[in-house]
Amino acid sequence: MFADLDETIKQLLVAEVPVKNGEVDIKFDQPKREWSARLTKPTINFFLYDVRENVVLRRHQWEQVAGNGNSAANVARLKRTPFRLDCYYMLTTWAAEAEDEHRLMGRTLMALFRHPVIPAERLVGNMINQPYELQARVASHDKLTNPAEVWGALDNEMRPSVSYIVTVALDPWREVTGPIVRTFTMRARQAANDPRRRRLIPEAVDVEMNFIGGTVRDGGRAPQAGIEVAIKGTGYFSTTDEDGRFWLGGMLPGEYTLVAWPAEGKPREKKIIVPAAEGDYDLEL
Repeated sequence: MFADLDETIKQLLVAEVPVKNGEVDIKFDQPKREWSARLTKPTINFFLYDVRENVVLRRHQWEQVAGNGNSAANVARLKRTPFRLDCYYMLTTWAAEAEDEHRLMGRTLMALFRHPVIPAERLVGNMINQPYELQARVASHDKLTNPAEVWGALDNEMRPSVSYIVTVALDPWREVTGPIVRTFTMRARQAANDPRRRRLIPEAVDVEMNFIGGTVRDGGRAPQAGIEVAIKGTGYFSTTDEDGRFWLGGMLPGEYTLVAWPAEGKPREKKIIVPAAEGDYDLEL
């Protein structure tokens, strides 16, 4: 992943600086004294010195993955949201003359500042399939605040260095599949009025509320979005989503009439029992 990120940054600079005919090297090495002594041409260097999770963008939760085709109509596909990592680079430029170094640094910063989001056409390898845009920050005021300490650790002479931070997604999770839960029942009973003994009163009456869901399809079995669905004679009302699904609740047990209004023609009705053993609340227009 990090090699693809390096190549993505390189392709961005090759196109934007621009770098032609190999007149300038773009490297991702640790800028130690031995390394800099071997340079033979002007060089732009991005040293990846730190990687950490972006806690501001953290979203530890499950999200639904879109399915394909009617075969996935009754299957739920879930996956944890990926981690967001901040990749911290130290940008430096190298040349025989300070004037050339500063000119190269200015051209590089202009190119990076123009792209707070790395363009899709510059992405390489795993960066192409990233679930989020590659956001980038240049010259953050709270990074590389002690350059003397950095260059002392690298055993090299101090020179201008700029932070460049790219946020990427790391997805270690596997997709989980299972049947879609479209109907469930919620029961409640009065508890004993004693904070020290949380128990249900045996003779209390259960209160049962039912929530149902189904899918509206046309004669060709294609899901129908934007269809109004209701329980006749009640205030329960819903509209199908882009996959033709609807949800209604909470209803007491009993017999009801499910009604759907197509864009053209008469309403379609279906007798249902709530809760039903099979839980078939689908409608066909």
